[in-house]
Amino acid sequence: MDLTGDDVQDILSLLDGLPFGELHLQTARFSLTLRRTADGGWTQETQIRSEPTIAPAAATVAGEATVPGGGAVPGGGGVPEGGAVPGGGGVPGGGAVPDGLRAVRAPLPGTFYRAPMPGAPPFVDTGSSVEPDTVVAIIETMKLMNSVCAGVRGTVAEILLADAQPAEQGAALMWIREDP
Repeated sequence: MDLTGDDVQDILSLLDGLPFGELHLQTARFSLTLRRTADGGWTQETQIRSEPTIAPAAATVAGEATVPGGGAVPGGGGVPEGGAVPGGGGVPGGGAVPDGLRAVRAPLPGTFYRAPMPGAPPFVDTGSSVEPDTVVAIIETMKLMNSVCAGVRGTVAEILLADAQPAEQGAALMWIREDP
């Protein structure tokens, strides 16, 4: 079962009719906490508990860089200025990615944030060491903040998206060099 943004909205609609101020839902795959705010709205915190989609880096085939969803970026696999292919799934450096590099992908479509709030230091930078449960970013979907965990032990090799840039579901957010 996949929990979608619509599912969360349905849960919030149900909670609006109840006197509860907080809901904590935890499964083997995720943890979801909803809290009622002073103005009657809701805040949400999600943590993906199971390993996120970690895929080998996209490969360059016949002069095109493949991106998630089966598409291709013409022009020999180069990366546009700014270091990311639109949609966040590009191949950094323009060629095949060395073994041991893994993509951390967006679990939902939304806005990619590197820090927990404006002005705060980013969760990770290039060169940061991460564990599988290290929060490396947030994806905001429908005003709900969803934590993104590294899913692998290693070192952040490259961050592919700029802060506050839109990301498609499954888009590569960053590359992590996996520890042996």
